[in-house]
Amino acid sequence: MSISAKWLNKVKWDEVGLVPVITQEVGSNDVLMFAWMNREALARTVEIGQAVYWSRSRKKLWHKGEESGHFQKVHEIRLDCDEDVVLLKVEQVAGIACHTGRHSCFFQKFEGSADNGEWQTVEAVIKELAPGAGGAPAESKADKPKRVRKSAASKPADTDKTPS
Repeated sequence: MSISAKWLNKVKWDEVGLVPVITQEVGSNDVLMFAWMNREALARTVEIGQAVYWSRSRKKLWHKGEESGHFQKVHEIRLDCDEDVVLLKVEQVAGIACHTGRHSCFFQKFEGSADNGEWQTVEAVIKELAPGAGGAPAESKADKPKRVRKSAASKPADTDKTPS
């Protein structure tokens, strides 16, 4: 597959040639992560049927799961109405999408008011991942999930897993 394929021209790439990507779990519709793609990453994703992103920090393609084994099998790719955001619907292999060993990268929930709020960890670590295998440094007790107070307006915390 060529990175000059005509269908890639429909995407509105930013000034450095990237497009934001939201990755969602097929079936549950959980948002697993947010990342970036360049033309090559999107073309490679279509070609191999697994998520390939652009790592801005490493400045190279990042085949999700290449180190951790937590691949993302792509079921569907969508482009938003402004043609500047890609949505991947994936099957998350082993249920872990976050480098912290959780199901989702979105494991912190805001609780409280604008004057007195804080971020609460609401998803437990599924598996400790070794550094270099998608893992981050070990968590402290302060990072462990806390009980979230229920209010009439809040829903129970999700206990889904995190991506890696």
